[in-house]
Amino acid sequence: MSQGIQKVMPAILGNNIFVSSPKSEDVKTKKNYKNAKNPENYFKYASAISNTKRAMLNFKGYYGDWQPAKKLFWNLTGRNDIYEDNWTHEHIYRVGNKKWVNAAPNELLKRTPEQAIQSICTITKPNDQYPGIPPYIPSPNYGDKWGRHANYIEINPRLVAKYENGRISEGLFGVMKLLPAIPTSPQSFANCIVLSQLYPTIYGDGTTHDNGLYCANLHEGISNNLTSPGLYGKMGADEQVKAFNDLAHLLGFKTGIRMPLSAGQLRVHGNQFNWYDHEKAYIDACAWAIELGFDCIYFDSGKHIIDGNGYCGVGELPNKAQMAYILYEIRQKTGRSDIAFVGEKCNDNNEYKEMGFTAGTDWGKADDINSVKWESRKQKWNDEYAAGPEVSNDNDYGGMFYEQRLNRLNSILWGYDYVGQKLPSFMQINDIFPLSPYINTHETMEHPHQMSAGGAWTECERHWDGVFSTADHARNYTQDVYHIFEHVMYV
Repeated sequence: MSQGIQKVMPAILGNNIFVSSPKSEDVKTKKNYKNAKNPENYFKYASAISNTKRAMLNFKGYYGDWQPAKKLFWNLTGRNDIYEDNWTHEHIYRVGNKKWVNAAPNELLKRTPEQAIQSICTITKPNDQYPGIPPYIPSPNYGDKWGRHANYIEINPRLVAKYENGRISEGLFGVMKLLPAIPTSPQSFANCIVLSQLYPTIYGDGTTHDNGLYCANLHEGISNNLTSPGLYGKMGADEQVKAFNDLAHLLGFKTGIRMPLSAGQLRVHGNQFNWYDHEKAYIDACAWAIELGFDCIYFDSGKHIIDGNGYCGVGELPNKAQMAYILYEIRQKTGRSDIAFVGEKCNDNNEYKEMGFTAGTDWGKADDINSVKWESRKQKWNDEYAAGPEVSNDNDYGGMFYEQRLNRLNSILWGYDYVGQKLPSFMQINDIFPLSPYINTHETMEHPHQMSAGGAWTECERHWDGVFSTADHARNYTQDVYHIFEHVMYV
């Protein structure tokens, strides 16, 4: 569709989200925030625009079942009753009242979704009661500013999905199966599970030939990598996502998604994205994710909004004032003041706070706990935004020794004088469960066929055996990770 046609035709952007055709005043709007120099004045301007155009805010939100986890279990099993899971009791890792499962990831992935849900309910049930799914599952309450101190743990759903005849599906089930074995949130700060994908890739989504997770086709529903074909006609993709979030919340986790910011890595209905025509479509896509139960959005290339040094993305990024408007609008549309907005490699520059970010990543030397403590003291004045260290990120090629990962994990969990000064941190699932020596995080983010080691693991069970390391030293490493987390559960 030509750009001229786009400007005169309203577009229906799927899942009850509508984007109106641009008006002439939009030109003035763009000009105003490009010229905005004072952040306070800009926020006043953004607020005024929002109030005067309130009737135009036409984001529809989530309209699925309000007990999606119960609906999911019914569709999987044909029953409402949840049985106590003896396997879970045999593998329990207990720290006071905090509990998780101690099991190898390939063993977890071979369990059924039904067993995974029963495991979650067995872990979280009140004492002397039968397990069950509560009628209402709120996100764990760590206050509105929880994201300033959280541990963000990114998981690639495609990594743990079902592989069958060149198709990839059920990534949400794969992550759900792993959740019981990830240390739950400590008493003083949250562990947040960040999915590296929610929306479809641009080409080949749901197949082993897709073009990687550094791009997204917005308003084309949920990625086929995540959903279950067996639930088509029984549960909507949005309900499956909401059910996943409810079960993660039940375990005590916050949840989030990764979103690209580079215009060249985005599409809207398959059309090339640009920040002039598609700003509202981008805001609506972010708001819909929050409506589906996510608590956090991690923005790929966030640093480069104000610092173009080392930018590797494709295409234009929003400018500072535009990003401030985007984050403001997401909060306005969802009515949530507790959303965490995380910027990739955003440092301690106060401009990130002015834009509305909550946390930045890869700041401070995680190999040196004293450096992390220094950063926590330096940033303790700011209770709304902080930049913190990481164990590893999506560019990890697997060259780090286990000892270095453990040292970094120790630094990010203990790098403060008082727990109220804790910095946010970032890590990958391979910092808990080491990957196979034949694959690494960055390549699996880019190409799903890398996860099949040249095509050897084409079916799901062989794939699950090959993704994570099954060596004794890998299991010993995970036990060391558990011990480090164990000691921060009640700080």
